[in-house]
Amino acid sequence: MVLTGNQIDLFEASMPRLKAIAYRLLGSSSDAEDAVQDTFLRWQSADVDRIEVPEAWLTKVLTNLCLNQLTSARARRETYVGQWLPEPLLAGDPMLGPADTVEQRESVSFAVLALMERLSPNERVVYVLREAFGYPHRRIAEILDITEASGQQIFHRAKKHIADGRTRTEIDEAAARRIVDEFLTAATSGRTEPLVRLLTADAVAIGDGGGKVPARTRPFEGAVAVAKFMRSLFTPNQAARNLLGGTAEIHVSYANGLPALVVTVDGRVIGVMCLEITADGIAAFRNQANPDKLERATRQWAATDHGEPVLRIN
Repeated sequence: MVLTGNQIDLFEASMPRLKAIAYRLLGSSSDAEDAVQDTFLRWQSADVDRIEVPEAWLTKVLTNLCLNQLTSARARRETYVGQWLPEPLLAGDPMLGPADTVEQRESVSFAVLALMERLSPNERVVYVLREAFGYPHRRIAEILDITEASGQQIFHRAKKHIADGRTRTEIDEAAARRIVDEFLTAATSGRTEPLVRLLTADAVAIGDGGGKVPARTRPFEGAVAVAKFMRSLFTPNQAARNLLGGTAEIHVSYANGLPALVVTVDGRVIGVMCLEITADGIAAFRNQANPDKLERATRQWAATDHGEPVLRIN
């Protein structure tokens, strides 16, 4: 079927929302782009004139495509090398979607995206559509072909899983930046004690190298272990220089709504470390170093003004 200009415009107007939903469901911008493209192909072949509510139709098609990907992704991640983390999206990326409420901001954070990996595909869909996009339970039930009561039960179960895995807190941007600056000062001091004081007792550090770059297969756990790791990470040494292949520049930025350290070499993003900051201190460091998951970040980084680095590692 050949689409009219209005029908193409209608789809294009829906694209930002569809991409934001798909990213939250899949944790990958490239997979999200593919799902939206496949949705367009189905839109192109449908009898669009007979579709009463295009937004609902597009959301249902996209969701079903993502459900299929989530099922296959579970099998792929069983053989994934090391820890799996989602692909980071830098501040200003339109795929981050709405960020007006606490729930919307948290739904795209590294912490919650990682926790959503524990949910069943249906739980993840219900949680994202309800929590991040405010879909009524009736609409969600229609999308998933389930009863409204079942959808509500699934949502409460998913929300409990997420709540059990983390403590909700929001730190304002100025306070977060101050803590990040204190962390960098402590990490480059060569001493462990100042770092320990900035961390929660149960702090963790997780790295995703995807088998492409060196990364520990198990997280560092506990303030002392994480502090020692961070001290070594920010202490220049020949092994680090060889691995980096040049002078690494570290910038303070935001990724997925969280304070982040963006590490670049010759303009290429080689790491995005998201810091989860709570009222009790830094609770988690999640570092994405898999180059396959940093291509979009590198493109965005090249297209934006990010100022001078706060630290250089030669």
